[in-house]
Amino acid sequence: MSSHQPVSIDDQTTEPRTDDGAGYQRIEQVAARTGLTKRTLRYYEEIGLLPPPTRTEGGYRLYSEADVQHLVRIKRLKDLLGFSLAEIREMANAEEEREHVREAWRRETDPHAQLEWLDRTEALTRRQLRLVEEKLTGLQEMQTNLTARLTRLDALRTELRKKLEG
Repeated sequence: MSSHQPVSIDDQTTEPRTDDGAGYQRIEQVAARTGLTKRTLRYYEEIGLLPPPTRTEGGYRLYSEADVQHLVRIKRLKDLLGFSLAEIREMANAEEEREHVREAWRRETDPHAQLEWLDRTEALTRRQLRLVEEKLTGLQEMQTNLTARLTRLDALRTELRKKLEG
């Protein structure tokens, strides 16, 4: 069986997998827990959004709890915020890179080098924030347009009622 370090999309750290099989779930169980289809899980793996899962000797995929949580965060970004898979991948890549920077910062003893690592973390976080702000701007524009439409409809309704009364 192979192992990997799952990507985190939030500030939680994740533990590396062990290959002892304990706590792993098969694709059917993960699909049921996340509300994603087995096909979607395989697709996310294929496009690199989800690292390849551990496999049994028979080739069945086994997912850790960290994998499940990663998938839940992906689904939330997609469903709640309307992120595309490319945007989710960018968020995930930035988070993975931030985790590497955090580890390097923890090992570093030179304050000048630590400042450089902090600068790198800030740049990655700002990249993620930019994606969220772009999405919010689009949603705010949509909200403004829909509100204006409702205002126009209300004005038309009022005008028609006056005609009916007059």
